[in-house]
Amino acid sequence: MLTKPSPTLESALCPSKALGSEANHGEYPLRFKNWLVQKRYSPNTIKTYTSALKVFLNHFSNRLPESLNDKDVEEFMLCRIVNAGLSHAYQNQMVNAVRLFFKAIVKSEINPATIERPRREYVLPNVLSKSEVKKILESLRNQKHRCMLSLIYACGLRRGELLNLKPDDVDSKRNLLKIRLAKGGRDRMVPLTPKILTMLRDYYRVYRPKVWLFEGQIAGMPYGERSIQSVLKQAIKASGIKKPVTLHWLRHSYATHLLESGTDLRYIQTLLGHKSSKTTEIYTHVSEHSIQKIRSPFDDL
Repeated sequence: MLTKPSPTLESALCPSKALGSEANHGEYPLRFKNWLVQKRYSPNTIKTYTSALKVFLNHFSNRLPESLNDKDVEEFMLCRIVNAGLSHAYQNQMVNAVRLFFKAIVKSEINPATIERPRREYVLPNVLSKSEVKKILESLRNQKHRCMLSLIYACGLRRGELLNLKPDDVDSKRNLLKIRLAKGGRDRMVPLTPKILTMLRDYYRVYRPKVWLFEGQIAGMPYGERSIQSVLKQAIKASGIKKPVTLHWLRHSYATHLLESGTDLRYIQTLLGHKSSKTTEIYTHVSEHSIQKIRSPFDDL
């Protein structure tokens, strides 16, 4: 287990923190945020990158960004990310934020292209069986809650995609759901089965949402991110499942179950909104159907 370095050791590993008076970094996060907004980055990305930049600048609290060089960035990544035991995903976000910041805002000795990303982790997605998904959905008594989680699984949605849906995004004549400005700023269409479409119609008749397909307690306001997580938590408890299920598990399960039923990987890539086929290919490693067809050489002994 990683332990927090002592003050003396931390000063040795992180020399930038041990120096002089603080510099004024107040304008930089705002300038960076405004640039991201102008470039039409998503609200979540703007929040993540701006927060990451503040962590980076706070590390060099006694220096202005223009005075930093490649060695300083390497020291930061080693001290504040790697030695602190933070995840590959967080390091990647930090690299993206710092690269963009120096490319767009600061003209210094740092070459953004030299800021290296961590080696990619190949972590298998967590997947539920169909019976486990059914248990979770059937444990929900609230019609809206059941409809929301059902739609995530039925269409392979991300949490933000679900909460950003509007009533007009449901095309009941063509049995399609339009997902607007999903990850990467791309729209996509996913099919709606008769079963999920009937569920949506029943939900709409009761709740009559005004602006968003799923609204919170205040009419016209979208359902909250924490609230939908709480709904899932309650469903997991009621279902008796002992796994640390997240909303994204439902999306992973959708993709894996499609693959197991014989759906072409290229179609799954389109349905999930993956830019690269390599992202979708990870589901081939967790498909029970594919794995179970493999014959072990042990049987030939």
